[in-house]
Amino acid sequence: MSTTPGVPDRDPLPTYLAPVPKTLEDLGLRFAWLVVAINLAGTAFGFWYYAPQLSETATVMWPWVPDSPLATLFIALAIACWKLGYEQPWLTSLAFFGNVVLGLWTPFTLLAFADAYGYLHPLMFQFLFWSHLAMVVQAFVLHRITDFPVWGVAVAFVWYASNLLVDYFAPIVGEPHHTAIPVARDTPMFLGADALDVIAAGEVAFVFLALFLALATRIKTLEAARDRDSRRESSEQRPTP
Repeated sequence: MSTTPGVPDRDPLPTYLAPVPKTLEDLGLRFAWLVVAINLAGTAFGFWYYAPQLSETATVMWPWVPDSPLATLFIALAIACWKLGYEQPWLTSLAFFGNVVLGLWTPFTLLAFADAYGYLHPLMFQFLFWSHLAMVVQAFVLHRITDFPVWGVAVAFVWYASNLLVDYFAPIVGEPHHTAIPVARDTPMFLGADALDVIAAGEVAFVFLALFLALATRIKTLEAARDRDSRRESSEQRPTP
């Protein structure tokens, strides 16, 4: 039984699946509505930040452009649904994928093009870098409110695979819809790659990382439940002295 009122138990997951200290997880879940509010504020800021790019993008493709604001919106809605007693595994999976993928991709991109991002105020650069890493931290708390069913993970993977497709490989309408970067897409980088190759490789890697983490969490959660059931059965079968 959980020792913190209103907070679900923490399964004994390996550290690579649950790297956030339990005390911090409990704190985030106890103040879930504050976390929701912070993410909604981040969503509003994100849509403002993407406004110039959205104005140059065909309206039909808008859902695939503001990646980070959608990720924070997903997690705000996922946590709100859980608090209201209607956790939606597909929505929580979308939140997990989005916050892992964009929480890592944005700092990766900021570092890869650090010189070209010189036009950003240093405080804005630091804000974008650390706020996105914070998205990864909150993603690793979601295992406390969902068991990542395979169908929910599949929904998230299909969405983010479609995002990869229109961002880098087949834009469908107009040009690739990835977040704008401060250099031309064909700018030479390293190992024969250009700028588009670098950001595409990063996002592909992070999508598959999120897939692995979600499915591994599912497997380890089921194993933990099986171990609990085995111990319970053994206890019930043990003769009373």
